[in-house]
Amino acid sequence: MLPPRLSRRSRRKAGESAVKARQERAKVKELVMNGELFFFDLFEDERNSVKRMKLMDLLHSVPGIGKVRAEIIMGKAQISPSRRIGGVGKRQLETLRQEFLLIKNSRRSGKLLVVSGPSGVGKSTLTNRMRGDERFWISVSVTTRSMRTGEVDGVDYHFVSDAIFDEMIKKEEFLEWASFAGAKYGTPRRDVEAALQLGKNVILEIELNGARQVRKNSKDAVLIFIEPPSWEELTARLVKRGTESVDSTQARLDRAKEELSAASEFDYVVVNHQVDESVAQLVSLALR
Repeated sequence: MLPPRLSRRSRRKAGESAVKARQERAKVKELVMNGELFFFDLFEDERNSVKRMKLMDLLHSVPGIGKVRAEIIMGKAQISPSRRIGGVGKRQLETLRQEFLLIKNSRRSGKLLVVSGPSGVGKSTLTNRMRGDERFWISVSVTTRSMRTGEVDGVDYHFVSDAIFDEMIKKEEFLEWASFAGAKYGTPRRDVEAALQLGKNVILEIELNGARQVRKNSKDAVLIFIEPPSWEELTARLVKRGTESVDSTQARLDRAKEELSAASEFDYVVVNHQVDESVAQLVSLALR
């Protein structure tokens, strides 16, 4: 006997429901991946789209669990690779919890490294060279300043309005924040904490006031000050940059004099004579 034929309207509704379910599942995986949704909360989610998610697919979304580890966890819990979330039993769920606890306890938290120094000294150049190293995670700061030519939102900075920045301050979303040269800069707390828990060595490239805040609030942080080879070289770099007005450049130079006098507050000082050598020093200090 053939199944009943669906009307055009019924087929359209079914299609719309399928699209909605896929969107919900994609959103759930994104939230788990970003640490905004706890993995085990999903076993209590009553949405049909979530219940029908494959457990293996969801495991792949959990930070620090790749394909191989996911297969090992599923094997220990005696769960079929095709099992959906709604079909996981209580005993299997408890085994999953125990495996997650073992993973958490075996992880080594990373180091929090603060890189600071005057404008034009080359902080961004040095930290950008470390982006390809899997041992490090470079924090992307939030700022209210205008985007410069060549910069990319979400890569160089998260560019936001003053109103959004102030709201983030109220919600205590910053590990540190400071005003500099007429703009505000801040480090997103949640992103840093998540990277440290995954065992990454986190690099914060921030201004002096921000570094002082981190020193006060995070006793284990390692503070590294970047110095220019000479005052003349620093002046030349800022002028050559050509991204700001004469008055703004002079303001940064005036501020640089104050910042250079604060080098003694830091754990280490790296003189940026040559980029490759300076990067090697940073890596060495981070992995001690």
